[in-house]
Amino acid sequence: MIKVINVVGARPNFMKVAPIVEAMKRREREFTPLLIHTGQHYDADMSDSFFRDLDLPAPDIHLGVGSAPRAEQLAAVEARFAPVVEREKPDWIIVVGDVNSTLACARTGKKLGIKVAHVEAGLRSFDASMPEEANRVETDRVADLLFTPVEDANENLLAEGIKAERIRLVGNIMIDSLMKHLERAQQSKIKTRLGLTTNDYAVLTLHRPSNVDDPKAFKRILEALAEISRRLPIIFPVHPRTKKNIAEFGLEEGIAASSGLRLIEPLGYLDFLSLFSGARLVLTDSGGIQEETTQLGIPCLTLRENTERPITVTMGTNKIVGTDPDKIMTHAAAALANLSRQPVSIPLWDGHAAERIVAAL
Repeated sequence: MIKVINVVGARPNFMKVAPIVEAMKRREREFTPLLIHTGQHYDADMSDSFFRDLDLPAPDIHLGVGSAPRAEQLAAVEARFAPVVEREKPDWIIVVGDVNSTLACARTGKKLGIKVAHVEAGLRSFDASMPEEANRVETDRVADLLFTPVEDANENLLAEGIKAERIRLVGNIMIDSLMKHLERAQQSKIKTRLGLTTNDYAVLTLHRPSNVDDPKAFKRILEALAEISRRLPIIFPVHPRTKKNIAEFGLEEGIAASSGLRLIEPLGYLDFLSLFSGARLVLTDSGGIQEETTQLGIPCLTLRENTERPITVTMGTNKIVGTDPDKIMTHAAAALANLSRQPVSIPLWDGHAAERIVAAL
């Protein structure tokens, strides 16, 4: 019997861990999975919604770390996670993605002599200013087994001197959740609640510090959004960090003047999947949405200067537009003028990544 601690720390982790836990439960004679929530990002209503939407069991242990600056958060997760590992004595610790909890729990496993597997390994933006990039690089260095979503991730790891026997190309775990829940998401009433009677709308997510902590960058993005929203409504589920900065920077009046920019509260997984999967256009500074929109053939404009998911640009529907208003508006106009929608086929983005991960373990 293989005992595995699966770590979640923030909402993007839930979609990646859920298929893995499910795959382990299907092989219950071989695996004993435990689910640990560090509480890095924690909102009871939102977390409960994501666990319910993803059919994810309640965490076996909740560390309750809460929000804090990066260095403090890393230290707090390590301090609270170590006693759990020492008590449970797992064979493996699985960490996913690139949040602070990912790195902290990988470090803890390494220090305590427990094998660590990193799901979504090898992704690189080559932007050292991003905290997520630092988390990705160090996690990959300490992990024993690196599960990659695409071939270029393998190439990144090999170029960094990581031995090939530590690397397994398994495909994209986010697509497992997307494919499982897409039909169910269509039963959501979110579009009805928002009064959206057609698919002629866009969806926006915006939360990166480089965008929303910098008043100049934030205002440049809003300038472009105001113009795009003259063409079609932009539905904007507002991240708490973004909401706080809108108030601090005095941006409420300008946003209110853009009647087509509709700010709403954050959504659960199924509601958000229903919303963006029907959109004409998605604008985002997130990572996973670049992959999901590629899979579904939805035009996506990434409001960053780089991406750790370049395959979504080379093979998919993603365009990197940064924060220049003219560039954003030009690419938005081009996307809206193209009425075709072609889903993209990428090797191993087939809904079976979790099965390959569990088989490798």
